[in-house]
Amino acid sequence: MKVEDFSARPGLGVLLKVMAIFLFTCMSAIIKRTAELDVPSGEAVFFRSFFAIPVILVWLAQMGQLRVGLIAVNPMGHVWRGLFGSIAMGLTFTGLGMLPLPEVTAIGFATPIFTVILAAILLGEKIRLIRVSAVAVGLVGVLIILWPRFDGNEVMEATATIGAVLILIATMMRSLVQIHLRQLVQTEHTAAIVFYFSATASLLALLTLPFGWVLPTGETLMLLVSAGIVGGVAQILVTSSYRFGSASMLAPYDYTSMLFAIGLGYFLFDELPTTMMLAGSALVISAGALVIWRERQLGLERGKARSVTDPKA
Repeated sequence: MKVEDFSARPGLGVLLKVMAIFLFTCMSAIIKRTAELDVPSGEAVFFRSFFAIPVILVWLAQMGQLRVGLIAVNPMGHVWRGLFGSIAMGLTFTGLGMLPLPEVTAIGFATPIFTVILAAILLGEKIRLIRVSAVAVGLVGVLIILWPRFDGNEVMEATATIGAVLILIATMMRSLVQIHLRQLVQTEHTAAIVFYFSATASLLALLTLPFGWVLPTGETLMLLVSAGIVGGVAQILVTSSYRFGSASMLAPYDYTSMLFAIGLGYFLFDELPTTMMLAGSALVISAGALVIWRERQLGLERGKARSVTDPKA
């Protein structure tokens, strides 16, 4: 069954999507903890990707899509998707060790904004007043979120500024992934895209092995394996959610991740969002929601691409 051929069960779609977002946020919290244990981001990407593969394979087998999930019509397309996604994931994992979880989440909300910009530049997609306005509002929101990291305040640590830059670049890379997926889904089955991303990301992450991986033991190993399993389950849930609800209906629920990030950040890392972060996030969320609404009005359905985009990759 193709993703957009969904049954009219929006409640189930929403439930699966929110559960997926919660698990993705939990995965981010796990990765943040491994960063505190000095695990390099390349090693974290490997465990996150490699241990998601068994979960994905079991899911494909149960769905009767194991064979189509292993067919790659456009192998290089999967390689490029894996490269872009792995870079975004690695930068995000690095940034998680430098910034509060809610701030990483807030900056990531700019993905739809950058996607509109890249669609205009790379695909020649026309954007008019409403989406131009949304992009402008979203960029202002991003600047508000980032401003404390660049206002010259000596109290702010340099590592936090670097982390903010890395997360911003990762957000742009995720937008590039979204653009690439719009082309890839034209020839590739969703199951194949999900599987080959994890496989490609695992292989690419192995290339960072000579750059100082640590030997995980005890808590660290458990956390790394858990990140892969939780990430794999989350990917399955978000992909499955689009079988029961349209992309435009489910997309706004991505923003529930801020609530989860604030809760996990407070209880696990003693982090609280600042007023500027919340104000900037409100603008970015409003702009993103406006982009989604306008694309729905224009009939620009992104269902297949959204269903295979990992919010944290």
